[in-house]
This record gives sequence, structure tokens and C-alpha cells, in this order.
Amino acid sequence: MIIYFRTMRTKDDIKQEALFEATVKLVNEIGFATSSVSKIAKEANISPATIYVYYKNKEDLLVTTYLEIKKQMGKSATEDFDDSLPIRDILRQVWFKMFDYIGKHPDYFQYCEQFSNSPYQSLVDKREIEKHFDPLIHVVIRGIEQKIIKNVNFDILTVFIFHPIVALSNSRICQDFELNDGNIETAFTMAWDAIRL
Repeated sequence: MIIYFRTMRTKDDIKQEALFEATVKLVNEIGFATSSVSKIAKEANISPATIYVYYKNKEDLLVTTYLEIKKQMGKSATEDFDDSLPIRDILRQVWFKMFDYIGKHPDYFQYCEQFSNSPYQSLVDKREIEKHFDPLIHVVIRGIEQKIIKNVNFDILTVFIFHPIVALSNSRICQDFELNDGNIETAFTMAWDAIRL
């Protein structure tokens, strides 16, 4: 007697990577509303039905893509993290690593920018993002406790620490800003002066 075993379709990393890249590319080119599941599937060279093996729906695909980029960004920013360094030095290193990541992945940065200004942002749990930056968050908290950093609302600190990076990396906003070490150093010093006691 021959017994046939039905095997479940397994997730294929190559297909998932293709979907990730296709999602970023299409959203950057034609926006969230026009980037349909079928268009993304076509760009990834897979069948539309395959998307539902990996994601519940289009929203899930878009949100997961955003979270993956934030995860990569957090990993890059906290690579070789040494919390024994002075707090200013730690934040300075993170700044340079963030600019380096954005410089290497301008398409990912563009996707995140669009996502952050879209209704999809409301579907993201803030803690999902923060966990990828935990070492950095702990350093900022330590800076507050040691009276090195101003004890103000954490969202205000986040704006002054991270948003200059986002604004300066956006060539549409800062058209004449050259991303070189000198300019990054100057911008960091100004951000640091804004948050330090």
C-alpha cells in the first residue's frame, strides 16, 4: 500500500526577498495606493497567490516590509555597540552609522519616509520599532539619569536625536546639503547641544 503525504508549502527565503525588493521598488515608483498585490507579484516574478503564503494581505506585506527595514536600520546603528563609551561618543557613532546605512540604501529610506507619512503608520506598534533600538534607548535613559541629557518628554528627545538625520538625508528637503563627514559632524554637534544639559 502506498501512502501519500501532503506536504505544506514552505516559505522560500528567495521569494520573500524578491517580494521585499519588489514592494520597495513599486511603492517608491508608483505609491502605496497603486501598488497592488498583483503588480508586486509580477515585479517579484511570482504568482499573486504566493504572496498569501507569506502575508495575510497587502497591508501585512507593506507593514512587514517597513518593519524589516527598521530592523535592518537598528541592527546597523547598534552594530559593535559599546555602551562603556561616553554617551556623546555613542550617539555620534550611531549618527554616522545611520547616515552610512541610508547612503547605502536610499531606496529603503525612501520607502520608510513614504510609509511614515501614510495611513499605514497607524498599523505599526511603536514598541515593534523601538525594540530594534533598545541599546540606544537605554543609553539615552542613562544620560537622563546621570544628568547629561535633558529630562524632557522622550518624544521630544527622539525628534532632536533622530529627525535631523531623516531631514538631512532627504534630498528633496535639503537639496544643497552635502553628506560628508564635516557636515554630519556639524549637524550632530548641534543636535547634541540641543539635548545635553
